[in-house]
Amino acid sequence: MSPSVLLGAVEQGLLYSLVALGLYLSYRTLDIADLTTDGTFTLGMACSAVLTVRGDPAAGLLLALGAGALAGGITALLQTKLGVQPILAGIVTMTGLYSVNLMVMGGRSNLNLLREETVFTAAETFFGPWGKLLMAGAAALAAGVLLLLFLRTQLGLSIRATGDNREMVASSIDPALTTTVGLCAANALVGLSGGLLAQYQKFADMSLGTGMVVIGLASLIIGEVVTGRRGVGHGITAAILGAVIYRIIIAAALVANVGAQNFKLVSAVIVAAAISYPTILEKLRFWKRRREAAKHG
Repeated sequence: MSPSVLLGAVEQGLLYSLVALGLYLSYRTLDIADLTTDGTFTLGMACSAVLTVRGDPAAGLLLALGAGALAGGITALLQTKLGVQPILAGIVTMTGLYSVNLMVMGGRSNLNLLREETVFTAAETFFGPWGKLLMAGAAALAAGVLLLLFLRTQLGLSIRATGDNREMVASSIDPALTTTVGLCAANALVGLSGGLLAQYQKFADMSLGTGMVVIGLASLIIGEVVTGRRGVGHGITAAILGAVIYRIIIAAALVANVGAQNFKLVSAVIVAAAISYPTILEKLRFWKRRREAAKHG
């Protein structure tokens, strides 16, 4: 793998890590499988791309962040006020966002930003060839630090308690409020990730959000295999590190000349291996203990 390919994989991994951070908040902390992620990612791309074309990429990122939070709020409303099951609530919002995303992009399925000024081209102007990496790293670091600080606040601790045992804390904490805040923050991160990626690759496409929740979970689990699950700090580090490792694996598959028709299959195998790794490892340990017990028996 050439240095340029590796650098690009790391840059993309850092940008996608915001999705993994969002899923860490919704899936690991709140214990909600939020399928809104696929639609929110595309919504962030669409908002960012539209304002970038109008000459304001920074405002595009802010809009991506706010639109993502709004999408998460809608999913939370369906769950907490209308009694819709979490998975179904995410599916409903994700389905509705498809039409919303098309409207945001003016009825087009993709939007080209090749001639537009983005936050990444601005970074390259100041920092040269390392501008994209520094921008992506700064975004991932800022998101990780802010999420860590947030989860250590009183509200953040309440969100963590809600995910641990929603029924038990209902007497002292409003689960509807913590769920809403958590899903808004998680989808805000996902929307910002989509907005950054649109400006990084200089185009937005309606299909790029498909399967994002699975990719984000795979990234999170890959990172947890490396760092372990020993607290909030390790979880946030796992999300960022896992996303980078995942993109490097994908880049390696591309370098190995995996045909375009097989790329989805390779991605599915990577995701399945990452998700099933903890179970496989536990079974291997069990079989090892069983063999040792048989030898001493």
